[in-house]
Amino acid sequence: MAKFWYLVCMITFLELSKLAISRPEQVLTPPLPVLPLPTFSQLKWQQRELIMFLHFGVNTFTDSERGTGKENPSIFNPVGLDTKQWVTVAAEAGISLMILTAKHHDGFCLWPSKYTDHSVISSPWRNGHGDVVQEFIDAVKTHGGGGIDAGLYLSPWDRHDKRYGHDLQYNEYYLAQLQELLTKYGSVKEIWFDGFKGNEARNMSYYFSDWFAMVRELQSSINIFSDAGPDVRWVGNEKGSAGNTSWSTINSTLLSIGNLSVLDYLNTGDPKGTNWLPAECDVSIREGWFWHKSQSPKMLSQLLDIYYKSVGRNCVMLLNVPPNSTGLISESDIHRLKEFRTAIDTIFSTNLAEKCTVKVRKREEERVVGLVQRTCWIMTMYGRIGHRRKIKTSIGSK
Repeated sequence: MAKFWYLVCMITFLELSKLAISRPEQVLTPPLPVLPLPTFSQLKWQQRELIMFLHFGVNTFTDSERGTGKENPSIFNPVGLDTKQWVTVAAEAGISLMILTAKHHDGFCLWPSKYTDHSVISSPWRNGHGDVVQEFIDAVKTHGGGGIDAGLYLSPWDRHDKRYGHDLQYNEYYLAQLQELLTKYGSVKEIWFDGFKGNEARNMSYYFSDWFAMVRELQSSINIFSDAGPDVRWVGNEKGSAGNTSWSTINSTLLSIGNLSVLDYLNTGDPKGTNWLPAECDVSIREGWFWHKSQSPKMLSQLLDIYYKSVGRNCVMLLNVPPNSTGLISESDIHRLKEFRTAIDTIFSTNLAEKCTVKVRKREEERVVGLVQRTCWIMTMYGRIGHRRKIKTSIGSK
């Protein structure tokens, strides 16, 4: 039996070698994939590297991190709100996706939801006729230069709504709001489901499978984030740090949303994982998630260290930049973001792999290192370990 498989391998090797040598310019069908594979949306997400979180709401005006749900909507009045400024700042920082907290744990909605009056409709901002989500989406479209997409965060834990704690009623409410956000505002590229809830939260079962199914029905190409995916997973901490080795694969059957016993597993992934579920590393540019007058942005060296431990470890860095109570991103944060982008561009301005030399059994093979996407390697004879070939693929055609 061993001889049989040896002959099969040798014949396959020789056939591939002849194919690669005799027809070097031919477009070839790629070899069989090693499963699991990313979807097109997951692949595009992975290539983003650096994306932005925007924590904004009543907490911005109360100097708190976790609202009680008892805040009076009248405190929300960002008189100078300019979402175009947010997008311009993001573009200059090399951001390709911005995720806004449409509703945080306090239950206050940044859009005029039909299902609650605990929203901008009850605030003095824009005389009760404002819609932060709409202005945000519009700014992304008009000032993003085509290179920035929008994402939304909708907190499952709601400390305000009386339906919370009543499974059927609250899940219907949540589904209704989710439908509003995904039908009223156009394309959304990531939807964020936060698994956190405080110890004081009322007992509540979330119908995640129903939520996810509706998201897929309304916007099939969206990436769904939660502790357990199904498209993007949490990295297991809020420091923006992935494991020294962080695999995009994991066994999702071992995960559940809100389960804090698997943080280490989330942090590293699993080389033998059966699901493609890459990690997103969330961290704030400041100490808190919401803007506080007393806080300052992290030092450049800290941000670079986080970048190395997230993007440098096969993940995407989700950097929170909270707008202030005026409705603008603060100048100190803008300055640090510009420094951060300049440092990244400078540090990685030289492609160290492009002209490197690789030795295989004392023979040089310059083509081993190929940083060209949508190509594959086919083994050849005479000491060469491979030649890069164009492959037939639909990836990138959408």
